[in-house]
Amino acid sequence: MTHRLVREMVRIRCVEETLAERYRDEQEMRTPTHFSIGQEATSVGVCAATRDTDVVYSGHRSHAPYLAMGGDLRAMTAEIHGRATGCAAGRGGSVHLVDHAAGFGGSAAILGEMIPVAVGAAWSFAMAGEPRVAVTFFGDGATEEGVFAESVNFAALHRLPVLFVCENNGYSIESPLRSRQPEGTTITDRVRSYGVTASRVDGNDVFAVHCAADEALTRCREGDGPYFLELDTYRWREHVGPNWEPDDGYRGKAEVDSWLGRCPIRQAADALRDTDPTIDRLVEDWYGEFRAEAAEAVEYAKASPFPDVADLLAGSDERTR
Repeated sequence: MTHRLVREMVRIRCVEETLAERYRDEQEMRTPTHFSIGQEATSVGVCAATRDTDVVYSGHRSHAPYLAMGGDLRAMTAEIHGRATGCAAGRGGSVHLVDHAAGFGGSAAILGEMIPVAVGAAWSFAMAGEPRVAVTFFGDGATEEGVFAESVNFAALHRLPVLFVCENNGYSIESPLRSRQPEGTTITDRVRSYGVTASRVDGNDVFAVHCAADEALTRCREGDGPYFLELDTYRWREHVGPNWEPDDGYRGKAEVDSWLGRCPIRQAADALRDTDPTIDRLVEDWYGEFRAEAAEAVEYAKASPFPDVADLLAGSDERTR
């Protein structure tokens, strides 16, 4: 399992770095993209603890959980290129990924939108008596939406099997958490006030994340009600887009450099080196393997057709035509 976790993080890193470079250089991806480069441990650690019957939902930063659940890479890449072979038929773009076969229920751009969707899924699991869990990923900014409070309260009231995963990267676009919340308070403490079990974990330590998620999912599955994980992490690139941000005042170079030094892939390799001296060679091999896989997925997407204009209204309600 330990090597699998590192391998999956490397794969997500390679895919996203490839897409970021192609996005900037080729100008063929016209959808907004929210990359998880630097945040790979959160998705990999949590999703590796799920079962095949569980369902995962995500907000706009969706590539990493989609891939961590085993989502089809070609279909994701085609979707980002707006092609008919995309997982949403080229209509949704980066923020509307879906792969039901892989247990990825969907993602959406509206802040907090998929949180109540996951709670609804968990309610259906509970009503059917099924040992399944709904997992929802979101950022720290989404915890300030009213729907988050409503969803946590409803889940606590009905003891629903839902795992709330907050990827706390410290910013809501360019607004730091310290400027949005009173000093001395935490997201975890606020969630505990609802009577929900909550833990705060180093989101760049994939092994700690996996351990915490495994416990959380077990408790949800056994009827203990909802669970909340706050995972402290950091996005390396801009909020939306492929670029490295200049030192423009909201994130200083020293802050960014300190988080670059806490790279989740490097941390995991460091932790394994004493017991497996081959880990560095393995990581290097994985980088080569997955860069090639990502490049092939891009070429597949570029060779795929655009959606036919005749299908523009396919799936829409007849009453709206």
